[in-house]
Amino acid sequence: MTTAIEVVSGITLAYFLLVNAIYLGFTATAWRRLLAHQREAKTLPLDEVLSSPLTPGVSVLVPAYNEAAGIVVSVRSLLDLRYPRHEVVVVNDGSTDDTLQRLIDAFELEPVRKALRQDVACAPVKQVYGSRRYPNLWVVDKENGGGKADAINGCLVAASHEYVCAIDADAVLEPDALLQVARPILDDPEVVVATGGIVRVINGCVLRDGRVVEVGLPKSNLAAVQVLEYFRAFLVGRVGWSSVNALLIISGAFGLFRRSLVEEIGGWDQEMIGEDIELVVRMHRRMHELDQPYRIEFVPDPVCWTEVPETLRVLSRQRRRWQRGLGQTLWVHKKLILNPRFGTLGLVAVPYFLFFEFLSPIIELLGPPFVIVAFLLGRLSFTFFVAFLVVAVLLGFLLSIAALALEEINFRRHQRSRELARLVLLAAFENVGYRQINAFWRFVAYFDLMRGRSGWGDMQKKGLGVPSV
Repeated sequence: MTTAIEVVSGITLAYFLLVNAIYLGFTATAWRRLLAHQREAKTLPLDEVLSSPLTPGVSVLVPAYNEAAGIVVSVRSLLDLRYPRHEVVVVNDGSTDDTLQRLIDAFELEPVRKALRQDVACAPVKQVYGSRRYPNLWVVDKENGGGKADAINGCLVAASHEYVCAIDADAVLEPDALLQVARPILDDPEVVVATGGIVRVINGCVLRDGRVVEVGLPKSNLAAVQVLEYFRAFLVGRVGWSSVNALLIISGAFGLFRRSLVEEIGGWDQEMIGEDIELVVRMHRRMHELDQPYRIEFVPDPVCWTEVPETLRVLSRQRRRWQRGLGQTLWVHKKLILNPRFGTLGLVAVPYFLFFEFLSPIIELLGPPFVIVAFLLGRLSFTFFVAFLVVAVLLGFLLSIAALALEEINFRRHQRSRELARLVLLAAFENVGYRQINAFWRFVAYFDLMRGRSGWGDMQKKGLGVPSV
């Protein structure tokens, strides 16, 4: 019994030590890369990029299902993006509300004949509309295909530019976001096949005409703690994985892709729950199989604003779906795991996501209670228990504070002192309470996978930001 307790406790301590050590390494990398990025950004001639004939065209893909409330404002803001050549392709994915009619009325749409590509499958298209006022706006009215992947593919078949930017219909891009996210492609168009920008929390911000005019923290502590979570995931995690060319996730809310490669691999997979991560993994895999040099980059300053859940019920649905999507992707691409043919992708990134993301709820839920009970029963030394608390709790808190410091030093979007103080306090709650709740939801997702659950659930939203007056 004593040996078993020591083994389980040792595995738990080793897990937390290793995962936090990896994030410490990523944090150090992020400090270096973000400071260098900010120095370069000061000399980045965005106006020259804007006027250059060499800047590639971008088709912004907007899948919309029952988005009547905000679709017109969203499309207007996308049409106003600062970019030399871009079009907006909206798909009305079988909406049951008046999404399509609002678009027709607002943008003077009329039926047109437009050639659609056959490389990618999607549900039947009923009609394509063009705008008399905006020649770079297209609206595709199609039957509902049962998921977001089919809707994005419906946009893709109508896209005409060499790069496509997939966003959510209720997301808000900053005016220069396309210029900034395209920067790595402009620097090395032959090698960079995809880029992603940072996603920030819009809850608590002030919105005017589809633009964020004042950044604020959500009133809800549940939403506010997700601000910290997003800082760590994007400014640390994605910067770190991008630095070794093993970035597996480009958020479905904001990503830029080489269209020809997306079409070559069949577009977004309609059978996948996490269609965004699976597409990126498939791109990695295809480029390795072709043995061609490539990079998939994360760019920290082009911003996409999105709403996060403010209730436990909706947040649990989101996290369970993310976990199911990760598990499904790892299963479909299990050939990559520890396969030296795929380099860092197969030997490091995919195993990390298997052991430290997909399987981590088992240790995070069962390990800490086991260690605490063993200590209270006198089976573990005081030194071991203190070491466990330092590694599992204190180090996690310090990593959250480091991510917050990265944000403030490089971008400083939250300028109110009371908001920063609140984020520091929430960093403690995040590691004792919030993290365990998330682990429970992700553990429940195992049973969702075994039952074959594929739906998203009702992802209720309150509406983007706070309207200005």
